[in-house]
Amino acid sequence: MKTNRFLIFSSLVLSVVLLGGIAIAKEQTKPSFTLSTKKIMTDVAGKAETYPTYTTQLINLANQNSQATRPKKVGQMSDLIQEFPGKSYDEWVKWYVNKYPKAIDQATDDTYAMIQKMRNAMADIDRDMVRTWIRELILTKTFAGLRFQESILKEIAQKEKTTYRLAIPDEEAKGIDGYIGTKPVSIKPTSYKAKPFLSEDIQVEIIYYEKVRGGIRVFYN
Repeated sequence: MKTNRFLIFSSLVLSVVLLGGIAIAKEQTKPSFTLSTKKIMTDVAGKAETYPTYTTQLINLANQNSQATRPKKVGQMSDLIQEFPGKSYDEWVKWYVNKYPKAIDQATDDTYAMIQKMRNAMADIDRDMVRTWIRELILTKTFAGLRFQESILKEIAQKEKTTYRLAIPDEEAKGIDGYIGTKPVSIKPTSYKAKPFLSEDIQVEIIYYEKVRGGIRVFYN
């Protein structure tokens, strides 16, 4: 009797799995398409501007550097579009300009000023500078990205007015990355804190770090 029940249950499970597989297969075979940003802009606004090659990349970089379109200057767009009471693109333009009458011109001035600075900087770039930058990117930054533990140890040791050294292989096997003075430490990303079952294996103080723009932020006692 138990065997029959098991066979019936197994058959039901197999049927569900097969039906689920068929449903997924049907879902995957449904027609799909991708809408480009340019197509969407044309549909909703009636036009999409065209620009010479590379110019939008440069304008975008200048805009980022100048922070000309940050929310504090032009408004939080995701909130404004929800607040907007109209339907058409023309209504949106009129509504936004009325709410932020100087925003577009100010952002234009700030971004263009950065373009001018970038144009002047371009004149300082020659092949030797490009080679120096490429070499640093490929060699120096790659190596530093893999060996930043020593930089962390060195910086903390300087703050503590003591010495430091990297761990030897036998010490690394115990979860030690280096020493600050005579104190063994381990260096881990902040995401490691979310894995308490792993930290139990490390019996030394842990120095945490997180990657931020332009480097890493270090947390230590």
